[in-house]
Amino acid sequence: MEVQAIARNIRISPRKVRVVADLIRGKNVGEAINILRHTPKAASSVIEKALKSAMANAENNNNMNIDNLYVSTIFVDAGPVLKRVHPRSRGQAFAIMKRTSILTVKVSEKE
Repeated sequence: MEVQAIARNIRISPRKVRVVADLIRGKNVGEAINILRHTPKAASSVIEKALKSAMANAENNNNMNIDNLYVSTIFVDAGPVLKRVHPRSRGQAFAIMKRTSILTVKVSEKE
């Protein structure tokens, strides 16, 4: 059985979040939290928060043992894009795309 937690509208581009998400895929939750705490990326704190939420969901809603949990699935999708304008010379305007992410973390219990 898989238990999930979803973090929406993260103000970090999906490309940057995927780099950190790839580090913990398939790892035990304890090991994954240690990796995230020692990773100097902005996305590591957001992923750690979502992972802890998935662990709490597994423990409180499904009565799973936290010691046996591992990250079975983690993926990042693109969220809504905030479109901004950067004024340039001669009346021009360049677009700035501020991308957001949707993070899904699923944990399972080892048999």
